[in-house]
Amino acid sequence: LTGKRKAIAIDPSYIPKSGKKTPWIGYFWSGCAGEYKRGLEIMGIGVIDIDNHECMTLGSIQTPDCKTLDNMDKNLVDWYSSYLISRKDKLQSLSGTVVADAFFSKETFITPMCENNFHVISRFRNDVVLYYPTLEKKTGRPGHPKWFDGRIDFANLDLTRCKEYEVNKGKLYGLRVYAKALKRYVSLSVWYPMDGRTDKWQLYFSTDDSMDGREVLDYYRTRFQLEFCFRDGK
Repeated sequence: LTGKRKAIAIDPSYIPKSGKKTPWIGYFWSGCAGEYKRGLEIMGIGVIDIDNHECMTLGSIQTPDCKTLDNMDKNLVDWYSSYLISRKDKLQSLSGTVVADAFFSKETFITPMCENNFHVISRFRNDVVLYYPTLEKKTGRPGHPKWFDGRIDFANLDLTRCKEYEVNKGKLYGLRVYAKALKRYVSLSVWYPMDGRTDKWQLYFSTDDSMDGREVLDYYRTRFQLEFCFRDGK
């Protein structure tokens, strides 16, 4: 991979499997079926090249079933983050940025990853609670100024707080926001896919709150190259 911009992409993948003796067989989410199905799951890990839209698989790890996770005193999100953290020396030698789908936009995944010097790029649900950063200046009085202003209404985005980017379709804006659920500021990329309409939007973010909005979207979209590796492997 020859591009300058690289990241670690992760993506769980369901594998159909019957039988009763297979280790860690259980019920896992199948994106194709849109439901939980009995079988196995692996978490694929790859390094993506954002400049050339390429991916090289680094490996995969089988996901434990629910009973095994209970015995470990972990839930699924805990297990994903703890495995990545256990491999951080190897992964961070390639990139300190992890790109993952909306399932991973949880505080219980984001916080431990950031505490271990990773940044995470993911996607929010459309009903996420986000706030504009405060425009108040320090007064010199005791106490910190308020951290943020009003909640963001994406149907009526305050464009004076945003940077607009040229895109082939729709409208794209970038801004720094406070994410209540994550308890941190993030760099947000807001994409309205239909020209002239603000009733539908998609929200992508990076825990690196200084990251450019277009970069956030570029990184997230390149994660789909990992799915092509899954397809070829299957």
